[in-house]
Amino acid sequence: MSESFSMQGKVAVVTGAAGGMGEAITRTLVEAGARVVACDRAAEPLRELCGSLGDAAADVAGDITDPETVRLMVATAVDRFGRLDAAVNGAAIEFERVPLHETTDEDFELMMAVNVTALFRCMRAEIAAMLAAGNGGSVVNIASTNAFKPQPNQPAYTASKHAVLGLTRSAALDYAASGIRVNAICPGTIDTPMLRNAMERRGRNPEEVAKRLSRFARFGTPQEIADACLWLCSGASSFTTGHALAVDGGMLGA
Repeated sequence: MSESFSMQGKVAVVTGAAGGMGEAITRTLVEAGARVVACDRAAEPLRELCGSLGDAAADVAGDITDPETVRLMVATAVDRFGRLDAAVNGAAIEFERVPLHETTDEDFELMMAVNVTALFRCMRAEIAAMLAAGNGGSVVNIASTNAFKPQPNQPAYTASKHAVLGLTRSAALDYAASGIRVNAICPGTIDTPMLRNAMERRGRNPEEVAKRLSRFARFGTPQEIADACLWLCSGASSFTTGHALAVDGGMLGA
C-alpha cells in the first residue's frame, strides 16, 4: 500500500457498517491503520464485526434517525480514540416499486428521514468534531448513480440521492478553508443484500440487470466501494473535494 493511502493514527466513523458495503468499508479502514467507530441498527452483526477487529473498532448500535445515536457515535470517536479525522455516511434504505403518483406521503417521508435528514445530522456532528480538533478531515457520503441516471419507479430514492449530492457540494464549499474535504461516491450495481432484495421485489433477473447496468456485465463488489472510500478518506485524495465519484462499471459513461 502506498504511504499516502495509510490511515495510521486516524479515527473514522462509518454508518451502515454491519453489512454489505459498510462492513467492507469498516474492515478496509481498519486494515489501513484507522480506528473506527462503526454504527448500525443491526446490533448483533455489528458487535460481531467489531469483535473481529479487536481494539481498533468500537460499535454504536442504533438508528441514525435518532439524534442521540448520531451524538453517541461521534462522541465515542472523540472520547475513546481522541479525535475524528474521517467519516463515511453509508446508511440508507431503498424499497420503492411504484411511480411518483402512487408514492405515499409515508414512504416519501421515511426515505427522506433516513437518506437525507439523518445524513445531514451525521455530517453536522462529524464536521463540528473536525472543526473543534482543527486538523481538517474527510467526509464521504454514499450517494447513487440515481442522482445522475434515475431507474424506473424510484422517485423518492432518486430525490434523496440528489439531496445527498447537494449537501456534499455545499459542505465542500463551506469547509475547504478549514481543511475538511467532502466528497460523495455514487455506486452502481453493487452486489449487496439491498440490491438483491430490490431485484427480488421487482422480479428482475440478476444476469440481465448486470448486463444492462454495467459495461463489464457484472455487479460491483463491496470491496470496490471500500477501496474508493479509502482513497477519499486518506491523504491520497488531498486535492479532491466536492466530487461525486461514480463506481459503476461504466454505467454513466456510455
